[in-house]
Formats: sequence, C-alpha cells, structure tokens
Amino acid sequence: MSFGFRDIEEAQSRIAGVVYRTPVLRSINERTDGAAEFFFKCENLQRSGAFKLRGAYNKIAALSEPVRRHGVVAFSSGNHARAVATAARLLGTHAKIVMPKDAPAVKLQATRAVGADIVLYDRYRESREAIAQAICENEHRTLVPPFDDPLIIAGQGTIGVELHEQMPEFDLLVAPIGGGGLISGVATALAELRPEVQIYGAEAEAANDTFLSLQKGERVQIPVPKTIADGMQVTSPGKLTFPIIQRLVREVVLVSEQEIVEGMRWVAEHIRQIIEPTSAVAVAAARKLATRFPGTRIAIILSGGNVDKQRYRELLAGKEV
Repeated sequence: MSFGFRDIEEAQSRIAGVVYRTPVLRSINERTDGAAEFFFKCENLQRSGAFKLRGAYNKIAALSEPVRRHGVVAFSSGNHARAVATAARLLGTHAKIVMPKDAPAVKLQATRAVGADIVLYDRYRESREAIAQAICENEHRTLVPPFDDPLIIAGQGTIGVELHEQMPEFDLLVAPIGGGGLISGVATALAELRPEVQIYGAEAEAANDTFLSLQKGERVQIPVPKTIADGMQVTSPGKLTFPIIQRLVREVVLVSEQEIVEGMRWVAEHIRQIIEPTSAVAVAAARKLATRFPGTRIAIILSGGNVDKQRYRELLAGKEV
C-alpha cells in the first residue's frame, strides 16, 4: 500500500480542530561546547496526553459511517489505547482495547475513563494481534493498528508539518521509536518540507529491534523488551514503517535505562515538563548527539506525558529502575 506526503496533507485536514497544535519549547544544553540548542515539540501536552491521537483520529475518521458504526478494536500498552478510545468517543463509536495485564495503571484507568472496554492479556504468553483479530471477526469491528497503517502514519506525520511551520531553522530531529509510526510519518513530512534536516531515531538498549533491523538490512524480531519505556515494548518494526526508516532515518541511537531516567529529570529541570520514559529516550539520545554535533539545533519530539505519579517520583528519586 502506497504512502506519501499527500496522505499527511489529507490527515492534517481531517484532524484539524480536534487535535491540538502543540507548542515548541526551547532550552540550551549547557554541558556541550558550542551549546547545542534543544527545541521540544511537546506532544506530552496533546489531547489524551500523547501524539497517538493524531493517527487514531485520522484512521477512525476516514472510515465510512456504516463501518464505523460497528466499533473499533486496538491493541496497545497505553497511549494508543487511550487515543483510540478518545477518538472513538469523539466520532460517536465504541472502542474495545486489548491491553497487557502489566500496562501502567494510569494508562488502564485513562482508557476506561473515556468509555472503552478493555480486554487484558499476558504480553509474554499471548498474541495481542490474534486476540484483536478474533474480536474483529466475531463483532465486525475495524482494527486500528498502533503503527503499521498508512492512515496512522499519516496522522503522526502532521507533527512534521507543524514543526516546519513553527521552527524557522533546525538541523537534526530526534524521535523515539516503538513500532516506527511516529518517526516514519515525521520523516516523510520533513523529507518533503525540510530535506536538509537529518533524522535520528532513539531506542532503549533493551528495545533495540529497529537498531538491529537496520544493521541487518531486514526486519529483526526480538523477545518482548523489558524496559521502563513501555511504549517501546514491541518486538519488531512494522512492515510499512521499516522501509521508510531505512530510507529516511540516518541512525538509531541507543540509551540505557539510567539515561532514560536522567532524560526525564533533565526535562523537568530545564523546561518544567513531565514526560513518560518513552519520551525521555529521545531526550537521552539527543543529549548524546549534542556532544557529537555541538552548535547544532536539535528538535526533539516529546511523544507523551502519561506516567504514574508515584512511579515518576520513584524514578526521579533514584530508586531502582
């Protein structure tokens, strides 16, 4: 199935007036010679608390009314779940979400709060895809994938259009990679609008499926990653997203669990924002890149801010990760 910048333009029209145009905040990394400038695209301030609403709303809004009436299904550890539930409610349909039993409590509660039914599963023993597919077949619902769908990727790509409009100049962009929908969409937008910008992905060391896939030149499957970055607990990049990443992403930077926590703390101190661990992966990677490229202007996508308050306090207090 083809995908291009035109799809992102259509998504922008479809989500207008529903999805927030999130702000860009600026800070300076004082630790590097030449003081690399950091610019944060704050999707942690997005409606539903993460960038995922862009793709979810675009996908569901594109369905015909008769199809939409039967409801939708999604599988997610949290942010996509909440986004699909929110988009379904806004569009007058019902969502059923397949979520892991160990998903953060704050994300389970937030998903239920917007009217979705939740089906729990064991992420280490059961297939969420198989469970969701069975629900689709039995209840005639439509699957809303977390990343591997042109409409989902296009929705996420609207972030790239906004960055182009909000930032006169920047040299690098860093985005976290789960299944690759976010970075694929944004990279496609910037390839059209700012081809000179270099795109870097960020992964936790334990969730390095895209890093390994790029090294091998084909999609690699890993065991379910054990990382505090729950948005990265996928086992392989998408069939649609990986070729885009191969073509447009310069490098994937890996960071440790401790560096993720330091990224959360750094953002709290420098721009007074609360972000979840998956967002902090991009921050940690950008700080590494700043030491390699002093004097550059680095845009970072803060993908979400949905984190349990107690867990957030524990991580920043230096308790065991």
